[in-house]
Amino acid sequence: MDTHAEVHVAAAVDHLGGSLGAASFPTTAAGYRDLLSWLRRYGTIDRIGVEGTGSYGAALARYLRWEQITVVEVSCPNRQARRRHGKSDVVDAIAAARAVLAGDAAAPPKSRDGAVEALRAVKLVQRSATKARTVALNQLHSLLVTAEDGLRAKLRGASRVETIAICAAFRVRSDDDSVAAMTRLALRELALRVRHLDEQLDRCAQRIARITAQLAPKLLDLKGIGPDVASTLLITAGDNPDRMHHEKSFASLCGTSPLQASSGKTTRHCLNRGGDRQANAALWRVAIVRMGTDQRTRDYVARRIAEGKNKPEIIRCLKRYIAREVFNTLTGTACRT
Repeated sequence: MDTHAEVHVAAAVDHLGGSLGAASFPTTAAGYRDLLSWLRRYGTIDRIGVEGTGSYGAALARYLRWEQITVVEVSCPNRQARRRHGKSDVVDAIAAARAVLAGDAAAPPKSRDGAVEALRAVKLVQRSATKARTVALNQLHSLLVTAEDGLRAKLRGASRVETIAICAAFRVRSDDDSVAAMTRLALRELALRVRHLDEQLDRCAQRIARITAQLAPKLLDLKGIGPDVASTLLITAGDNPDRMHHEKSFASLCGTSPLQASSGKTTRHCLNRGGDRQANAALWRVAIVRMGTDQRTRDYVARRIAEGKNKPEIIRCLKRYIAREVFNTLTGTACRT
């Protein structure tokens, strides 16, 4: 399936990879039913590969799972393949089907129908509100730097909280369009925006803490993991972490698994810069907290320093161990660290 906002393009191949046909269907409930009926004309459906199961293909993937169809997540074709075969919706759909047949695409997608999906929605608001708050504070500070001397003197030495409170209380006459009046109006609106975003962030934090405590209380018991880090890791794992059959899969998903970079007589690994970077950053924060507060981690760091490792290398090792611990906690597997 090559998925889009309004139309999905489906292609069917046989067990040898031969193309049986291709067709387009609207992204509606009726379109999904027609798509499945069309596929069944060619025989028994083995698996269906869907591109974009986290975006345009999310609704289709849910429908296929409800119909007891095995769904496989398919990545976009690489650039080399596109240069050889060109680019079209039908070509992409056939490439997705052949990737599933060859085993290049074999990972089940996230189910996106449980508490973790609810957590992801709230987390999305939290992240955007945090960015908007930072922008508003920077703009407020920039206006204060260029404001008139009287206004700057009034706010000189005030803390951030006091500055926001003072600016939020500014009054401007409706008929005054002078530079001084408009500066005070801008400062007031920015201060009110910051207050609104603070209230929004508080509401999001409360919901995130409650959902996380209900969903994974054992994860919160781990050293250095609070609701914010736990929610990030839960979103990375998804509502169905059992789709990952080994802790190495979760480590790869978090970008903490070293990649083979060996050639000839040289045996080495390189840093994995893929995976979910939000989860990778969350693991980094846990590692830093443990390095400062956990005696077991301190002993480990001292031992690795004695072996000649530097701090970035030690942190990468710690993130790998923490990813294993998180996976074992989420799946109820006995820890083997």
